[in-house]
Amino acid sequence: MDTAVLFDFGGTLDADGVPWKERFYRLCLDEGVAVERGRFDPVFYAADDALVGRLPDTLSIDETVGRLAAGILGVLRPGDGALAARVARRFLAAARQQIERNRPMLARLSSRYHLGIVSNFYGNLPEVCANFQIRSLFRVIVDSTQVGVTKPDPRIFLRAVEALGVPPVRAVFVGDSPARDMAGARGVGMRHIRVAGDDARSAEPCCPGDRVVRALEEVEALL
Repeated sequence: MDTAVLFDFGGTLDADGVPWKERFYRLCLDEGVAVERGRFDPVFYAADDALVGRLPDTLSIDETVGRLAAGILGVLRPGDGALAARVARRFLAAARQQIERNRPMLARLSSRYHLGIVSNFYGNLPEVCANFQIRSLFRVIVDSTQVGVTKPDPRIFLRAVEALGVPPVRAVFVGDSPARDMAGARGVGMRHIRVAGDDARSAEPCCPGDRVVRALEEVEALL
């Protein structure tokens, strides 16, 4: 076992290529919040940034998503705490369902490869993975807030492979963001696979020979 497989978290392990921002946007629309993309995006980013480095490392996934939903809906629909709570519950239910679907594959991979997570997160990702009952499957979890560097900076990728004792050329990165995940992995000479969801057929690969898949479960056959 001298090969590593590293995963992004949000949008990759908990969804098939759909990042948190897009999922919250769809939920808001579905809940009757009439908001254009041009207004929603800065509201999301502000609520997201407000959590970075400000959460206890023991904060649960439920509390994390709840605070993010409250930050978003507090601007878009002030005073409607019930709506924010409902959006958070729906987000969490979908994430749990996706992780449960991916769990058997991750367990199989963990017996063949060194697994790790490299994610731009809030500082509590190990606890979040424990909440989802997947922490034991990963030998290293690198949370950008905990290490002080974010993707696509090469240092965050190198931090993971160094912890695993595997050179970058013996690692594969699986993520959903061309700018953060694919470009970052490419920058350290790491193979990369993009999970693009329903956009997989039209998505352009990052580099010649790259693979683009619709769902995370397709990755296993490519390793």
